[in-house]
Amino acid sequence: MTENLGLLAGFFVFVLGAITLSGYFFTGRKEETSPRDLDGPRELARDPGPLTGEEDSSVKSWVLALLRTLGERMPSSPENRRKIEQRLSYAGYRGAPATTAYFGVKSTSAGILGVVLAGLALWNQGEVIMMFAAAMCGLGFGFLLPERFLDFVISGRNSRLRRALPSAIDLMVMSLEAGQAVDQAILLASRGLERFASDLASELDQVILETRSGSSRAESLRRMSERNSEPEIRKFCTLLLDSDRFGSSLAPTLRQHSKYMRIRFRQRAQETARKITVKMVFPVFFLIFPAILVVTLGPAAMRMYYYFQEMAK
Repeated sequence: MTENLGLLAGFFVFVLGAITLSGYFFTGRKEETSPRDLDGPRELARDPGPLTGEEDSSVKSWVLALLRTLGERMPSSPENRRKIEQRLSYAGYRGAPATTAYFGVKSTSAGILGVVLAGLALWNQGEVIMMFAAAMCGLGFGFLLPERFLDFVISGRNSRLRRALPSAIDLMVMSLEAGQAVDQAILLASRGLERFASDLASELDQVILETRSGSSRAESLRRMSERNSEPEIRKFCTLLLDSDRFGSSLAPTLRQHSKYMRIRFRQRAQETARKITVKMVFPVFFLIFPAILVVTLGPAAMRMYYYFQEMAK
């Protein structure tokens, strides 16, 4: 009876999934236009990435086309797509193709992990119910895995932006004190950071491109603040906006801000160093201390054991 119910449930889930995938694949839907693409120039990532890079081979082109096709067939609300687009912008991937490819990656990872876990469960257990349970778990984990990876990418990019910002401010201060304008100072800073801090150089280049295309500097800086989740970048944009609004001298303000950032980084490093002593308690107590006890007291304990064993005879 249980096997019959399992077969019926499996057949029902298989038919339902096949009909759903066929409907989304053959019906299709039109790509929605983002309001951000209508307001200003298209935002492009500086470095080619796995979602927005140039298709330099036929295999890569085929994979990207397949991922984008799957992403277009995947159902999602406009609000959800806007949130995903914002998070991809935080990671450095911008544009509608990046969003559709991201949805394609989610569907692909869910399908692969579901099939792998279902095959392992069928090979180990040999029961249809366990196979479908493992498949459902694999689909869920595979669907959530790209989101966790995207969080990791965003965190790494924010860290790179935060480390490179004081050097960019120093380059801007040198340019401003030499008599350059603010836009020229930003351009020179982006060129100086191009080799070792491409993420921040890309953001500064984007500001210059938007300014030259007709947008005001204030609007370009606001867009830079919106497409990055790093608080230090937003503080930097706010500082430039306030200085431009109130007409204050920018070079001394930037120098003080750079000094303040370096002091904060030093304090954060000292705080991390002081936490090491507390964090080392657990590995010392559970790993190193038992090994020391075994080395020092092990021979004595063995001798006492043999001594008492001889006494018992």
